[in-house]
Amino acid sequence: MSSIKGLAGQTMWYGVSSIVARMLSYLLTPYLLLVLTGPEYGQQSIIYAAIPFLNVIFTYGLETTFFRFAQKHPHPRELYNTLMVSILASSLFVGGIMFLLAEPLARLLLVDQHPDWIKLTVLIVASDALATLPFAKLRLDGRPRKYAFVRVSGILCYMGLLYFFYSVCPALEAKGGVSPLLAIYSPAIGLGYVFIANLVQNLLQLVLLLPELTSFRPQFNAGLWREMILYSLPITIYNFGGMINETFDRIMLGWWVHAPTRDAADFQVGIYSANYKLSLLISLFIQAFRLGAEPFFFKQAKGENPQRIYARVMKFFVLTITLMFLFVALYLDVWKYFVTRHSMWVGLKVVPILLFANMFLGIYYNLSIWYKLSDKTSAGAYITLIGAGITLVINYIFIPKYSYLACAWATCICYGTMMVLSYVWGQKVYPVPYAWKKLVAYMLIVLVLYFVHQGLVHLVPNRWFSIGTATILFAAYGAFILRVEKKEFGRIPYVNRLPILRRFLQV
Repeated sequence: MSSIKGLAGQTMWYGVSSIVARMLSYLLTPYLLLVLTGPEYGQQSIIYAAIPFLNVIFTYGLETTFFRFAQKHPHPRELYNTLMVSILASSLFVGGIMFLLAEPLARLLLVDQHPDWIKLTVLIVASDALATLPFAKLRLDGRPRKYAFVRVSGILCYMGLLYFFYSVCPALEAKGGVSPLLAIYSPAIGLGYVFIANLVQNLLQLVLLLPELTSFRPQFNAGLWREMILYSLPITIYNFGGMINETFDRIMLGWWVHAPTRDAADFQVGIYSANYKLSLLISLFIQAFRLGAEPFFFKQAKGENPQRIYARVMKFFVLTITLMFLFVALYLDVWKYFVTRHSMWVGLKVVPILLFANMFLGIYYNLSIWYKLSDKTSAGAYITLIGAGITLVINYIFIPKYSYLACAWATCICYGTMMVLSYVWGQKVYPVPYAWKKLVAYMLIVLVLYFVHQGLVHLVPNRWFSIGTATILFAAYGAFILRVEKKEFGRIPYVNRLPILRRFLQV
């Protein structure tokens, strides 16, 4: 229990930074939908869908590689220095090429008139890549508080700049006064300020990470580097395929959706992207969990019977994400107001599908420990490429007819397939005693509760009735899992300190 408690503590701190940072970013969605046009929001979504692909190219799996080799390499400083030299050199090389190719890349991403946006995007990704290893070092050293501080400081800077460029400066200009602040403002830049703010955010993070950056020395072990690259290349393929599954659907939607004009196509992308944000709660938890779990899993591998710990972590993980699914899906009539452009509510039907897709993805991340521990990272690449193939095929065939609904179902089917493949393959190579029948049952129960709620709301289409029945169903599921898992919860010290829960578990 102490190991899981440690993971919970790490996840909480990483979660604070990730959830606060992404929640603040999430809260920007209503604001951006107000200050940008629908097509502009779609264009922004397409470019930000491309950024994860560039991140994969710039970092090529070195974060996971760092965690893996830090457990077995006798000279951690040499390891860190070698990886920093590698990422510095590759960022300069790849970034320079992309700068030269800004115009064709702009045409590929359907923003032909704005190669400057592509150049800003390259700078964003390059600065992000330089922060990758310092952030990883903070995680490995068990310093989640500084990690959280740097992440949250960056997003607050980003939010402040967006408000400055899209609210303060236009208001000053509208008054017709002369202000020194207007010297750095031009309405013609428009959407470009989103990327400028992001770049400044990354530069601030690098400044805050200076102690970790300046601890680097120009030391390079070619033999060690080749060994690490052989380990990281399958992870790069895996990550690249993962980005196809996670974000490429926005780009494909822009390419293949049937729309009378380019603006109409961008608006379809905007609808999908805005409603995708409503599945954020589960993806936030998954991200926070991954940040804490990856170094935790590697450390636990050295202990006695780590498989038992992995199985228990999976159980608590599934219980948490099923509760999150209900919290969003049952209260969708409330969550929808975050999409301030009401004409985009037509896309709300994709939210439950995407929530379940993210549940599959989170379970897959838990399962993936088998190939990382057994150094069979090529298996992860194969599974992810299969998922990428499913994503590409379904979207190519069905986007022209079903638009963004095809994207949502492709994501769900892709992640579900990857989850099943990883479980079946992993149990043959690195068996873990997951209580899979019980976990599948929990997922089916929340799905049934969602459809029960939908049926009741269809019979009585009243907002307060919807919220009331949602609360009853959510509470009923919470009570159910507390009763079924009372032995597990009874072993958690924090639960035993709460008199109401303690009495409930003893019934």
